[in-house]
Amino acid sequence: QGCHGRIPGAAADELILAGTHLQNVNPHMAPTANAALLQTTFQQAQALHQQGMLPQAQALYEQVLQQQPQHFDALHLLGIVAYQNNQPQRAVDFFRRAVAINPASVAAHINLGNALQETHQFEAALQSFERAITLAPDHADAHYNCGNTLAALNRPQAALARYHQALTLKPDHAEAHYNSGLALHALNQYEAARVCFERAIALAPDHADAHCNHGLALHELKQLDAALVSFERTLALAPELPEAHYNRGRTLMERNQPDAALVSFDQALALKADYAEAHHNRGNALLELRRIDEAVESYACAIKLKPDCDYLQGLLLHAKAQVCDWRTTESDVALLAQKIQHHQKSTPPFAFLALTDSLSLQHTAAQIWINDKFPVNNALPAMRKRNRSDKIRLGYYSADFHNHATAYLMAELFERHDKNQFELFAFSFGPAQNDAMRKRLSAAFDQFIDVRNPSDKAIAQLSRQLEIDIAVDLKGYTQNARSGIFAYRAAPIQASYLGYPGTMGTHTIDYLIADKTLIPQASQPYYAEKIVYLPHSYQVNDHQRAIAAITPTRASLGLPDKGFVFCCFNNNFKILPATFDIWMRILKQIENSMLWLFEDNPSAARNLRHEAQTRGVAADRLIFAPRMPLPEHLARHRAADLFLDTLPYNAHTTASDALWAGLPVLTCMGEAFASRVAASLLNAIDLPELITTTAQAYEALAVSLAMNPARLQHIKYKLAHNQLTTPLFNTAIFTRHLENAYTQMIERYHADVPLDHIHVQPLS
Repeated sequence: QGCHGRIPGAAADELILAGTHLQNVNPHMAPTANAALLQTTFQQAQALHQQGMLPQAQALYEQVLQQQPQHFDALHLLGIVAYQNNQPQRAVDFFRRAVAINPASVAAHINLGNALQETHQFEAALQSFERAITLAPDHADAHYNCGNTLAALNRPQAALARYHQALTLKPDHAEAHYNSGLALHALNQYEAARVCFERAIALAPDHADAHCNHGLALHELKQLDAALVSFERTLALAPELPEAHYNRGRTLMERNQPDAALVSFDQALALKADYAEAHHNRGNALLELRRIDEAVESYACAIKLKPDCDYLQGLLLHAKAQVCDWRTTESDVALLAQKIQHHQKSTPPFAFLALTDSLSLQHTAAQIWINDKFPVNNALPAMRKRNRSDKIRLGYYSADFHNHATAYLMAELFERHDKNQFELFAFSFGPAQNDAMRKRLSAAFDQFIDVRNPSDKAIAQLSRQLEIDIAVDLKGYTQNARSGIFAYRAAPIQASYLGYPGTMGTHTIDYLIADKTLIPQASQPYYAEKIVYLPHSYQVNDHQRAIAAITPTRASLGLPDKGFVFCCFNNNFKILPATFDIWMRILKQIENSMLWLFEDNPSAARNLRHEAQTRGVAADRLIFAPRMPLPEHLARHRAADLFLDTLPYNAHTTASDALWAGLPVLTCMGEAFASRVAASLLNAIDLPELITTTAQAYEALAVSLAMNPARLQHIKYKLAHNQLTTPLFNTAIFTRHLENAYTQMIERYHADVPLDHIHVQPLS
């Protein structure tokens, strides 16, 4: 998640020079003997001031004050000179003396407010502007500057009201339109912000900042093509504006163009080397391009420039985990946990799942994220209860309706849904793929809707128009998620399923679909949602997944012909030092054994081999498996002897892949959802003997199975028998159970029964 590159609001109006003539001298003062000379000196000072000769003007104003210390105009204009000389605190002192002499001067109160605002004394500035408005309610600039102060105090709604008043009095005030747009953007009212920026541009076509923020509003509205046009117009007017390059890069990232985005971020940094947000988003682009080492460097640079940059600490740790750079893992995780405990914006929730098994910390991290990024949004009308229809309308929301792990698991479920009871809608906000899986899924839904371009609000509105009964979020906080859809309440019932293994931390999601292994009753307080307990495993599987007919030889896979093969095809970021320590101890105890790992990137392979050597294990005992098509990938599992799981983030799809291919999975079950998934799968396939609960038991069982071929063979026979006789790969039974859960949700809703946990009873 990148930071916004919003251009700051327009500054206060120019200092008001009106009312600066001799007749404003305090009338209670006795006239001096040389009044004419004093007036001449003052007029000379004014003339020099108007010519921009500030030192000379200042000297003469000071001469006037020496003769008449209570001279209002001299004090007032000395304040203006100080302000123009970039001495705002000195200006404050002069303006305060001036308003003490003439408290009825609107100009002096406004100028005092401007100087106070410049010195960040915002509450005092607000009082000055409000005093000016009391004296002159029809003074447009007083309302405008008051709005700027309220915006600086992070009170955008109040600022908006002042800008509105200024525009009522002065409709052609371009900066008031512009700053209104900024206030509306801060209130997440992007469509209204867009309109304000367009009005500002109409009045001031060369207003580069307005073009840039117009692009930002369009970006938030998912009108990415139009946003790019705005950024190009900005750059035509102000090619040296780093924010324009930066925002162009963010928009290109949204359009899945990381190469082009990287160029824009580099251009922003060439103009502003200490632009922390550009380093941050440059890291995002590099991560997308799988240039992970460079991404780590960019994130680290951003943190050095801005240590409190929102969520960046967690992103950096996650990137380092992807290349298995563990040099500071222990201290980094401890610091991150401390920041979360203090409710600091330190990590995206997903990045944190693989770093800790603490339910409490994961729950807090999710709450921090959702309350900051996607709080409950009441912009749409409250939902009225609809009459129950013949069919339950299910909406599935995802970016992964193509060749993707989620789709591989869920495809058959969509096909098996009872179309007499359910009407299926896919809301696809992922890339426009036309692969085999996309074609298969498109055929399974009653309506397959591409919603890449509409805003979150527009998608929620569409969902309501289609009268979706249950909105099922399949992304959670994973890549390309659109959590904002559910903040608007897309349907009367909203559920989280499969994509994200944890709580969303918000009550806008009513239910989390899980099972008793994943979330024991004692863990419920750490979940914001009510839990739907499916009777076996929460994970759906497609029992039609094809396995290549030919099993590759060990030699073709780079494996030795002999020796025990432990394997783990989990993503490299799931491998933490504590787990790797266990694996290395296992290899030391099993002669001629090897560890076969998934190769996500060359840096991870290099670092893991180095880590093995530091633990006394030869680097060549680690063998890496490159990516390959799913049928061939499933087939190569047969070359392994035992799958070793990771902790605290278990194998999920990779565990069901292994079990489907006939490879036993040994797991260690932790506390959090993500650390209990493999146990859930093993229970559903009736292999509880492969579930351990301590590191010691996990290590001992791995060694025992490797040293006892007969015992391991018995488990493999049992696994082969259980594949089609137990619930894990029985998609038909799973579908009926999930449909029962949906039906219970609807029945409770229409009966006005409060939300509660749902327990689905197994079909006989």
